[in-house]
Amino acid sequence: MSLVICVLGAVMLTHFVLPPPQTAPPTVRIIHSGHACNVEEERHTERVYTIREGETLELTCLVTGHPRPQIRWTKTAGSVSDRFQDSSVFNETLHIAKIQRTQGGRYYCKAENGLGSPAIKSIRVDVYYLDDPVVTVHQSIGEAKEQFYYERTVFLRCVANSNPPVRYSWHRGREVLTQGSDKGVEIYEPFFTQLQGETKILKLKNLRPQDYANYSCIASVRNVCGIPDRSVIFRLTNKTASPSIKLLVEDPIVVNPGQTVSLVCITTGGEPPPILTWVSSNDSLPQRSVVKGGTLTLPAITSDEAGVYSCVASNNVGNPAKKSTTIVVRALKKGRFWITPDPYHNDDHIQIGREVKISCQVEATPPEELTFSWLKNGRALRSSERMVITQTDPDISPGTTNLDIIDLKFTDFGTYTCVAALKGGGIPEISIDVNISSTTVPPNLTVPRGKSPLVAREGDTVELECLVSGKPKPIILWSRADKEAPMPDGSMQMESYDGVLRIVNVSREMTGSYRCQTSQYNGFNVKPREAIVELIVQYPPTVEPVFMEMRQGLGRPVVMTCRVLRAHPSRVLRFEWLLSNRLLHAGAFDTQRDETEYTIRSLNRDGWGEYTCNVINEAGAGKCTFQVTGKAYPPEFYYDTYNPLWQNRPRVYGFKLQWTQMNPNAVDRIVAYRLGIRQMGLQRWWEQEIPVDGTINKGELMTHNLTELIKPESYEVRLTPITRFGEGDSAIRIVTYSGKREFHCSFEEEPICMFTQDKNDDFDWTRHSAATRDTKYTPNTGPSGDHSGSKQGFYMYIETSRPRKEGDQARLISPFFNVAPKNPYGITNPPAYCFGFFYHMYGKHIGTLNAFLKQKGQTASEGLVWSLSGNQGDRWKQAKVSIHPTSSFQVVLQGIRGPGIEGDIAIDDITLEEGECRDPPPSE
Repeated sequence: MSLVICVLGAVMLTHFVLPPPQTAPPTVRIIHSGHACNVEEERHTERVYTIREGETLELTCLVTGHPRPQIRWTKTAGSVSDRFQDSSVFNETLHIAKIQRTQGGRYYCKAENGLGSPAIKSIRVDVYYLDDPVVTVHQSIGEAKEQFYYERTVFLRCVANSNPPVRYSWHRGREVLTQGSDKGVEIYEPFFTQLQGETKILKLKNLRPQDYANYSCIASVRNVCGIPDRSVIFRLTNKTASPSIKLLVEDPIVVNPGQTVSLVCITTGGEPPPILTWVSSNDSLPQRSVVKGGTLTLPAITSDEAGVYSCVASNNVGNPAKKSTTIVVRALKKGRFWITPDPYHNDDHIQIGREVKISCQVEATPPEELTFSWLKNGRALRSSERMVITQTDPDISPGTTNLDIIDLKFTDFGTYTCVAALKGGGIPEISIDVNISSTTVPPNLTVPRGKSPLVAREGDTVELECLVSGKPKPIILWSRADKEAPMPDGSMQMESYDGVLRIVNVSREMTGSYRCQTSQYNGFNVKPREAIVELIVQYPPTVEPVFMEMRQGLGRPVVMTCRVLRAHPSRVLRFEWLLSNRLLHAGAFDTQRDETEYTIRSLNRDGWGEYTCNVINEAGAGKCTFQVTGKAYPPEFYYDTYNPLWQNRPRVYGFKLQWTQMNPNAVDRIVAYRLGIRQMGLQRWWEQEIPVDGTINKGELMTHNLTELIKPESYEVRLTPITRFGEGDSAIRIVTYSGKREFHCSFEEEPICMFTQDKNDDFDWTRHSAATRDTKYTPNTGPSGDHSGSKQGFYMYIETSRPRKEGDQARLISPFFNVAPKNPYGITNPPAYCFGFFYHMYGKHIGTLNAFLKQKGQTASEGLVWSLSGNQGDRWKQAKVSIHPTSSFQVVLQGIRGPGIEGDIAIDDITLEEGECRDPPPSE
């Protein structure tokens, strides 16, 4: 398919008498599509969008403003609290498929383009749903006995989650139960409970034989959003009873890891038959668990799966029955020891003739099965007067045993072994060896010479070292000494068995003091020994800007500045400036300043390129990069053109492309634009140049007419500015054919959609909202809100108080609307348009409201297309009229003052659509 582009030239054309604003802050309007049940205006301008759960939510944010505003959807003001589809958050249209009840709430559309304050509009989304009702049965506590339902009073409670609130009805068999219809039945009004929501209770007093029947609870939301009623049936008999169960297992159950555990739960009573479920204290059942009927099987159980398991039986009668058992998985871990010298002597060494205590500790599950035994040099050791074996109180130090050697003798030297085991067996024992000899001495810590302070460069791997002497050598604990800060692994303390702390990829934040300290574990239980190691991390200068693009025209100066933010060592040695890899300038850094500059006094073609400034210290170099270019900034398409699309011929259409140039004076004069266009879905681009005469001013609106576009195809348009440098940055937009064009104005923004006041009338129309109405306004006339009922919304009206007099007129003139571009053949079949608006004419002195069609180039007077006079009541009404212009046209709304002050006339929501009006409302 061939494509021909006819260039009409880059001329300043607009559709309206006044040119569109060259720059404009953003405005926002939210419209809806998708599967809405209802959209209404509530008080205080809150728009409510009602949708059924599971349907598709689609909200579109219509924006105006130049440059084109950026759009962001949020659920709460400022952040996306719900997980939208990523493609939706920054698009005009927010799309949520299969919306859930939790996704209801207030949605905000925020648009900003750097001009003025961001524009924000919101709409509240109300998700409607109705769950199946649930009936629970209870008996009053005072009357409960062994046979649950032989007693007098029974309560049937019906609950259904819903939005909007649910309406309940009760049936017994086919009989509808209402309050007063049966003396033995009492129906409570619905009430709300925090736990169950809105509840409807049926009370059966003095239970009779006919009360044993099928009871139906029907929940209804009155078919809103097409949600059907839901119902549930409960059969009440003389056997109806709450559930009871029995666990066929012991409590607790103690097992070894790897065993398969089966928990069996059976029902012993309940009508209807109860449903059994298993729950765990660990939030959820283990992934490998198997539930079959009332049996829960845990194959190859692990320590992580230990806990309380409960069987729950429910049949909606009375309270659920629950039985629990605890599974304990045997385990032994973390064996440690420590040596305590004689506490009655101020000496940390072990000496002949004094007491010494060896302590041994493990973590055991279950703790009551833990047993300890002691060996000396491999032979069993029994408690005696000089060798006292004790077990510490579990509340003070669980899993701990002590061997006290009284009056240490030379023959007591040797290897003592603590053996921990569980009585149930099946778990490997833990053995801990402790050597007591003349060489057993308390620890000492020192920092090797030259290891503090330790200087490293950022990114290196460093080893902080403390030398540990003594026997046995204890575990060394490392922590920050200069501040409360985590260690490199995120913990507050790290363990080391050899006294070395290894840090990979050290960073500047790790500079500081580190403490190495002896632990009491696997060593002496004495006052901890400690030492300090200083770590200094050097890093290259941090500079700004890391990258900056600088656009400039030929012959103009360029100044580049590279600033140092921080460095260690802070004494910066030197700097160097390069263009590509060619050295331009180098020297010592001025210590009185924190920056260095390079200036191009007059930019020439050889001066375009990438400039690099390296600021260098002992640790390396920080680099500033400047891209000096003559590329022009991209154009900014103007999206707010009214009626940019026109019908050219039956098979083709035209489009008025408008744009402004971003920062046109930043570089050399733009001499032309390269226009590229391609049909969506095709690969081939068609290109041409649009010449530019003279200098483009900032904010100047340029226009180019695209013609011969094929209906109903869409096109991708690319526009690229050209200077002496060459091509600049491109901008791309999509041109879409719309078979039906529509103009809409609700007067919500101050520019009032480019409407203007006629300078030759008697007074002006006034933009107004009920929320800002003067307290001295004339009563008994004028609207109490805009057409949608919002007190915050705006409309236009004529104020008929003094000094206005009867017959005075106010005229409001629309912008120009194009019918088609001029052609030598004229327009043989004038198109039809439907002009519509809402009016409010309330008051005993109402005058007249007229609508005229004013066509460009025609000397004949305006044509009256609609007129209405007199009081029409305190409500908004709609007017629609078909018009058939033969050239570019405007519509004029004329308000004429009546005989008194109670004659305010208001208009709102003006629309203009292609095609004849469908079922226009009668003119009353």
